[in-house]
Amino acid sequence: MTNVDITADLNDEDETGFVWTFLDEACDRTLIVPGAIVVAGTPQAPAVAEVVDLVDKKAGTVVHLRVLPGAVSDYAAAVRRATSAA
Repeated sequence: MTNVDITADLNDEDETGFVWTFLDEACDRTLIVPGAIVVAGTPQAPAVAEVVDLVDKKAGTVVHLRVLPGAVSDYAAAVRRATSAA
């Protein structure tokens, strides 16, 4: 099972075309900043995503996410290769 940085329904897009969730769904809010690469979704269905922006609304701060292609394990393998070469 994968730990996620921010819980999100990866099928829930708004008018921006991005997946959205609320900032209070984050395990650590300090990780959720525009441009950050995070693990989003659920432990059963995680994905790597880029934080696009944060928008303050009456209901709370909305986080827009750009879901990146591939499985989380693909990114983990790339990071392992990159760090073992250093």
